[in-house]
Amino acid sequence: MNDQNTDVIQGTLDMLILKTLSLEPLHGFGIARRVEQISRGVFKVNPGSLLTALQRLERAGWLDSEWRQTENSRRAKFYSLTRAGKKQLEIETADWSRRASAIARLLREGA
Repeated sequence: MNDQNTDVIQGTLDMLILKTLSLEPLHGFGIARRVEQISRGVFKVNPGSLLTALQRLERAGWLDSEWRQTENSRRAKFYSLTRAGKKQLEIETADWSRRASAIARLLREGA
């Protein structure tokens, strides 16, 4: 049996990061672990892609960050959602729902 592709669907990483951080502030490894846990292993986040996305989201004003101690007493950058980030999450969630519904209709119709 072939390994299933566990990469995050192109174009959804930002939304998954925003949603994950809407629950609580986390560091990069925590974000990746949470996405994998909640998706029950279906999605794995590439660390390089995650770092690039976090930097992009912070520049856009959707995330704030601060250096803190982790539960293992290591220093890590923790990210949290800004008010603009919450609004962006609403926009991206609505867009994803619209696209997923359209794909579901196409699959039902046998396009």
